[in-house]
Amino acid sequence: MTNSTIEIHPLETLDAMYEAVELQRTYWGNDLESVVPAHMLFTIASSGGHVLAAKDGDQMVGVLIGLLGTNIEEKQRPAMANLLIASKRMVVAPSHRGTGIGYRLKLAQREKAIQQGVRLVTWTFDPLRSNNAHLNLRKLGGVCQRYHNNLYGTHDRSGLAQFGWSDRLHVDWWVTNRRVEERISGSRPDLTLRQYLEGNATLVNPVKITEDERFISPMADIQEPQGAFALVEIPTNYDLILQVTPALAQVWQGHMRETLRKLMREGFLITDFLHEEYEGRSRAFYLLSYNMGFDFSLN
Repeated sequence: MTNSTIEIHPLETLDAMYEAVELQRTYWGNDLESVVPAHMLFTIASSGGHVLAAKDGDQMVGVLIGLLGTNIEEKQRPAMANLLIASKRMVVAPSHRGTGIGYRLKLAQREKAIQQGVRLVTWTFDPLRSNNAHLNLRKLGGVCQRYHNNLYGTHDRSGLAQFGWSDRLHVDWWVTNRRVEERISGSRPDLTLRQYLEGNATLVNPVKITEDERFISPMADIQEPQGAFALVEIPTNYDLILQVTPALAQVWQGHMRETLRKLMREGFLITDFLHEEYEGRSRAFYLLSYNMGFDFSLN
């Protein structure tokens, strides 16, 4: 299988939605609160939203759901001025993960938004998922200005909360912004960790390697940024931490809430993500930039 064999198209009929439900179950199982049923998918697709499917021959290997909505934070403005697409769910079949299908689905969603005259696509993700952060921030050019505490509640039974925790970063993807276009086209060079450090970026959360040398753990002290850039390190293997040492996973959850919320209160927003070899090991960092009034909604 190569990425070039994958075709992406919108689903429009109720019958087509049942395969999308089965694909969701490859990730969520039979969790009724997490799987969007066929009738809801059909209503979304029939009401200005979309259900995009990636097909490898006759097999559906990816699905992405988007709802047409408005920015409720600007209630005084007409709804038309606040239009956005809320990207609610993306699932790729286990056999096809890591092949770029998620990226292609998001690009297809961007085309849908532009066709509808919608400039903003939003979604949320777990701040400790490095693969999601890399796609959302570095590859697509999204930015994060908001951190949600327990967005999906504290009940583990929903599948969206772990250890009574469901914090999420909120992604704003201004699809017609020049910055996004440059990221997608590859015309914007990706800066390295060393370049950011040489540019006076502060590593605000020092970490230590655990005794078994399998994981990293955050240290107690959080450093104050000394310039316009701050780096926040996260584990590259958080899913394994969840399985092997749940107590450490909970430490990371609390640490990310404290660190990212503090920086955002001080005027920083997340503008990039780096995952590379540094000092002899694979490392991952959020890059936060001090917001000096730049409006990402403008081209």
